[in-house]
Amino acid sequence: MIDFTSYFKEKKQAHLEELFSFLRFPSISALSEHRNDVRAAAEFVVRALEAIGMENVTLLETGGHPLVYADHLHAKDKPTVLIYGHYDVQPVDPLALWDSEPFEPVIRDNKIYARGSSDDKGQVFMQIKAIEALKSELGELPINVKFCIEGEEEVGSAHLPALLEKEKDRFSADVMVISDTTMFGPMQPAICYGIRGLCGLSIDLEAANTDLHSGLFGGAVPNALHALVELLSTLHDQEGSVLVKGFYDDVPDLTPEEREAFRVLPHDDETYRQSLGLSALVGEPGYSTLERVGARPTLEINGMYGGFQGEGSKTVIPAKAHAKITCRLVNYQNPEKILQLVKDHLLAHTPKGVKVHVKFMDRGEPFVTPIDAPEIKNAATAYELGYGVKPYFMRMGGSIPIVADFAKVLQLPVVLMGFSLPDENFHAPNEHFSIDNFDRGLLTLTAYYQLLGN
Repeated sequence: MIDFTSYFKEKKQAHLEELFSFLRFPSISALSEHRNDVRAAAEFVVRALEAIGMENVTLLETGGHPLVYADHLHAKDKPTVLIYGHYDVQPVDPLALWDSEPFEPVIRDNKIYARGSSDDKGQVFMQIKAIEALKSELGELPINVKFCIEGEEEVGSAHLPALLEKEKDRFSADVMVISDTTMFGPMQPAICYGIRGLCGLSIDLEAANTDLHSGLFGGAVPNALHALVELLSTLHDQEGSVLVKGFYDDVPDLTPEEREAFRVLPHDDETYRQSLGLSALVGEPGYSTLERVGARPTLEINGMYGGFQGEGSKTVIPAKAHAKITCRLVNYQNPEKILQLVKDHLLAHTPKGVKVHVKFMDRGEPFVTPIDAPEIKNAATAYELGYGVKPYFMRMGGSIPIVADFAKVLQLPVVLMGFSLPDENFHAPNEHFSIDNFDRGLLTLTAYYQLLGN
């Protein structure tokens, strides 16, 4: 196996300058005024892939922002790797909280500050440069490779599932690699082998046909806010378990190997509690904090509102009240089934005198790759070569719904090899990316693709 340390050291300044050019595109997919900037960023990716010798480099139109595809398929009898990432970024508001211009990259304290530096342009760029290094130094790639770099991840990848179904043969591969997750901490690389799914719903509760005077009607009519509080209180017991019938039916037990992987993670509950300014941690009994946030399903009330909310007092009995709920799901839970179970529970527990209307919203499947899969084991070896320490194995509490779509449509294992850190402010002002992880990540990726080729 070739060590690429000298190669990347020699190329470092040129790579950073090229990455900075990529970061200067304000490719905010959520804002229509940046549509041309998003396409310009896609065209940058096209040029970058052409420059490293990729073939069939194409902008695939989606009905929204384009997807960039490229391949290099000349490694006979070697596995094909599908590399996924995204070139779109989050909005930058509030701009006043940035210490430097979000789309003019700067280096401070050995970190690159710019929107997209960590999520996900920096990591996409690393994948491109890792493949370039292998091709340049080996003369040929040790694997077959396909790139799928989209422009709508930050707005839910709305058009990608249909494109996957339509272009299934184009995207077919033996393994998929994604660099869009985090490590556990500095010099604590981690392989994310599972992410939670998501489903959401809104509740609209109606009592009288108008707000009523609390003096003239109080004591005789239902209060929509009282009813909403009563209804929402039926969703959990006092210890934090979800009371919706059937909610846990499809949830598998954690294996001894998984529980051990959680146990060895360098986490301290007391430090965690203090960092959040809490008087106590709460959650489902029988599970550690990290198990609760990574490998157990949840039901959370995200917002509730109704009645008078202005300054001063207004003595009314609210006629309407509203709430929004999301559930995080684990493997084998189906978003549609969970949504229906929650709706059935809400309708069955509706307080007297009010009507409840439930509207389904976001949906995303959970995903887990077996912790002992050979693709995961190779990734662990590669991290050890790149960082000099054994990686941790973790499951991420957040959701990347498109991962499950890829796994389901293409029937392939997905390896999540992230190099960001949890505190790098992705989606927030002053997003940044560690140059040390940029350097070590390149070594890790080149090692991984050589291991796959062998």
